[in-house]
Amino acid sequence: MSSATASARSNIALVKYWGKSGSGDNRTAVPSLSLTLAALTTRTRVELDAALVEDEVELDGTAVTGKARERVVRVLDELRTLGGKRERARVRSHNDFPTASGLASSASGFAALVVAGSAAYGLGLSSAEQSALSRRASASAARSIFGGWTELLAEAESASELFPADHLDLKVVIALTTLGPKAVGSTSGMLQTQATSPYYPAWVSEAPALFERAKRALAERDFPSLGQAMEESTLMMHASMLAARPALVYLRAATLDVLERVRQLRADGISAYATMDAGPHVKVFVPSREAPSVEAALRGTTGVEKVVVSGPGGGARVEAG
Repeated sequence: MSSATASARSNIALVKYWGKSGSGDNRTAVPSLSLTLAALTTRTRVELDAALVEDEVELDGTAVTGKARERVVRVLDELRTLGGKRERARVRSHNDFPTASGLASSASGFAALVVAGSAAYGLGLSSAEQSALSRRASASAARSIFGGWTELLAEAESASELFPADHLDLKVVIALTTLGPKAVGSTSGMLQTQATSPYYPAWVSEAPALFERAKRALAERDFPSLGQAMEESTLMMHASMLAARPALVYLRAATLDVLERVRQLRADGISAYATMDAGPHVKVFVPSREAPSVEAALRGTTGVEKVVVSGPGGGARVEAG
């Protein structure tokens, strides 16, 4: 194949990995547990062209330059090395959700790039090999290769699927508190936290136990225990960021208002639990039957720009045509 188009979906980490290991190669310091979402999708086309003197990269109709382009080219270089090819590539990518705002667009973006690129360069990579290649570009992208419930262990080469998408009957209600990009990217913020936060060692120490609690609750389909571990992981991660020097503050007033609304919903008997990545948006996990009530409550919360409701999604794949 000289060209291929692939789609991949964002994933939301219930238990966070925030921090890289000392071994390098973009491996994570702690384990993470995630759910791939159906509603947040990246589609990427990779087209080989022997006439190109350098790779062309475009995202949402705009040319990608600087460090962002360099990350894409590094992936393409690895694919060329694996396939023994020299052709440069034209990459066209599109997100159907806000980019670089805390919705894991790098996860779906690099997973889609790896799957489309490996097909265009004629490589028969396994899912584990695609996950490992994605991880080297973006650790969370390793999880977006797979659908459903996925784990990425500390120091692991690749992620792996734990349970299929229908393991739990739930929805994720996403409250977007801004539609623009965040001021500090995840990679920079992670390095800043790791280097300067006095709470970072405590985070690394406690995160594995939270991961085991959440994984056990997921296996037992114990949604309240899963939700509790998820919220603890989120707040512990953000605490380490807030203690960085200077403080890394992704939270907005609307973020805190949504978190308080979720607590109120729980007090009213709705089994809703919140998580946040490195951004201001709040993702609320809730049984499917209660999703309409939660969606209405979040739409009515001051500062919420948009609400998206998603079910669990499938893994990255090459699209026909």
